Amino acid sequence: MMYRLIGEAAMMLHFLFLAFMAVGGFLAWRRPRLIRAHLAVAAWGVASVVTGMECPLTVVEDWGRRNAGEQGLPPTGFIDHYIEGVIYPEEHTNLARLAVAALVLISWAGYLLRRRRAATPPPVNRK
Repeated sequence: MMYRLIGEAAMMLHFLFLAFMAVGGFLAWRRPRLIRAHLAVAAWGVASVVTGMECPLTVVEDWGRRNAGEQGLPPTGFIDHYIEGVIYPEEHTNLARLAVAALVLISWAGYLLRRRRAATPPPVNRK
């Protein structure tokens, strides 16, 4: 039972991690301290796509499921198992990656604009 809970918890954390990667920059508009965490998460996302690194959450989920007597994740990993072909067709993987990258860049641009606006004093109205 405990191994299954570990596998399920890792899966949920993975989904939350991916959601934060996609929209965490927008959260930083209200909570500026989140921007550093979002930069790290986005960097991890880029590195994992470019290098093919296996995510530790995938390893933990697979370990938990196998030790619970369930079938583990396929060798292709979390994204291929839960997202590709389920949320979007497999042939649109690059389009989905581009959409997430666009969301991240838009959120960062908005964050920078909001920070600059907050740092600029309002104009003095002299009459």
